[in-house]
Amino acid sequence: MNVLVLNCGSSSVKFQLVDTDLEKMRLEQERVLAKGNISKIGSIAAQVDYAPTGGPKFQETTQILDHSKAISRIINLLSDPERGVIPDSSHIHAVGHRMVHGGEYFSRSMLIDEGVAAKIRECGILAPLHNPHNLRGYQMASQTLPGLPHVAVFDTAFHQTMEPYVYLYGLPYVLYQRHKIRRYGFHGTSHRFVSDRLMNLTKDKDPESMRMITLHLGNGCSMAAVKGHRSLDTSMGFTPLEGLLMGTRSGDLDPAVVLYLMGAEEIGMTEVNTLLNKHSGLQGVSGVSNDMREVVAAMDEGNERAMIAFKMFCYRIKKYIGAYQATLNGADAIIFTGGIGENGCETRSEICSNMDGLGLKLDEEKNVAHNGRESLISTPDSSVEIWIIPTNEEIVIARDTVRCVEVVE
Repeated sequence: MNVLVLNCGSSSVKFQLVDTDLEKMRLEQERVLAKGNISKIGSIAAQVDYAPTGGPKFQETTQILDHSKAISRIINLLSDPERGVIPDSSHIHAVGHRMVHGGEYFSRSMLIDEGVAAKIRECGILAPLHNPHNLRGYQMASQTLPGLPHVAVFDTAFHQTMEPYVYLYGLPYVLYQRHKIRRYGFHGTSHRFVSDRLMNLTKDKDPESMRMITLHLGNGCSMAAVKGHRSLDTSMGFTPLEGLLMGTRSGDLDPAVVLYLMGAEEIGMTEVNTLLNKHSGLQGVSGVSNDMREVVAAMDEGNERAMIAFKMFCYRIKKYIGAYQATLNGADAIIFTGGIGENGCETRSEICSNMDGLGLKLDEEKNVAHNGRESLISTPDSSVEIWIIPTNEEIVIARDTVRCVEVVE
């Protein structure tokens, strides 16, 4: 089965075509046939990037005025006589869609029908920057590829296993009842992939009893306490703003700071929202960049603010590791993933330093030598294994699409 995986933003569509089925999933033998991205949709200078597996990459700048035209361009590229990987669109058998927010409606991926689409639209109030665009991508794709099954895979679904005492805030309960204010968590597809991957790598252990702390570290960052196939807690909350210091997001802070800033700076809700989401984090503290590589380079050159930003980033993560070890009553493994988690050997080293009291002992040589690759990087006497596992959210979306379609059939 060839599954087209789509991740639609306000002006972009990321895509992969994945060859998979239940048997290939069992053997972890799925194949990515092609992948790419179309950005700046809505302009006469949209950027198209396309990479067939084993073939030359293709780029072009062209006019793509809406998502319907973008999806049509993707299908044309996939079936192009020179650079395509399928003869025609009939060789696409299902479409999987990334959906950011499923609210309390969805604890698993779902075949999209009118009822599911209505619930996704309703959840748009909780993710106004994402859900409407994700849903628009589905609508355009269902028109371009009529008759195919379309499946929604939700970032929040994995964390729906949290208990009420974990996901509720210390607010009047009536506000939860009226407005569904609670911790939802995000990056669930990534946390699920890397935890499932580690359970497959360590088949000598009972998967349901495995205690894992997963660290998705990129421009957006989150952590999760995972036992078996269940998320017990996660650092992001009602929105992706809560938790760790991120590229441009503040992470945890005293909520009274918001009220104080509104008065002291004479700014409103829109300005505060922009401040906390776009101008804080590594960027705001360092004054250098939201890119950890540039922050580390500046720190190495003696930039004090870059050093403080780096230390803040790692210190927050260390605190959450301690908290999640308490949540899990110990940990069997810690998993680094995401752009920084997979490729930031300096960051991993700082996070794991002076953590031997909690059972973490990093092998510094392996940490550097295996940067960016799936690997066990702890020392043999570390009671908590430390892993790098590159994430693959698109494979999860493709797998869930197959499962949903197979159930229907």
